[in-house]
Amino acid sequence: MHTAYIGIGSNLGDRLRNCRAAIDRLASYPEINITRVSRWYETGAIPALQAGAKLPDYVNGAAEIETSLSPEGLLATLQEVEAGMGRTLPRPKGQPRTMDLDLLLFGAETVDMPGLAVPHPGLSKRLFVLLPLCDIAPDAVDPRSGLTAAQMKDLLTAGDRRIAERITVHHSPVTA
Repeated sequence: MHTAYIGIGSNLGDRLRNCRAAIDRLASYPEINITRVSRWYETGAIPALQAGAKLPDYVNGAAEIETSLSPEGLLATLQEVEAGMGRTLPRPKGQPRTMDLDLLLFGAETVDMPGLAVPHPGLSKRLFVLLPLCDIAPDAVDPRSGLTAAQMKDLLTAGDRRIAERITVHHSPVTA
């Protein structure tokens, strides 16, 4: 079995319900055991590529899972869950979506292949991912940098420009 971490986000429809439904769908796969789920955070969308476009806010969270799947098999499962929740391929960047599932970490493995990079390439740059990841696994290690989730979060909140990209994030736990 492998421990993996999944980023979860939705900015269309009933966002919190969508996130919880994604957890339920993932839990229905016999190869996946959900071991921990973070609090839910409301997060401002990264500014759209189109000037002046205002995107709906996201609800974001993270889940720790145990799985017998390979990274490629897990990615296919995540995409199947997204598709079952109305997300279409190709997946345009920056567009609103009912469900976004990202494979953040897969044990200590690194994967570099078309369509799959593990750890997730944006992991160390996205506070909206690191906050929920730190809720459940502050000591999870990025095998490329050797930094823990908590260390990456601290670097972002300290404004370290070597690692952080400038983003505006408004977060608050969503409890409803």
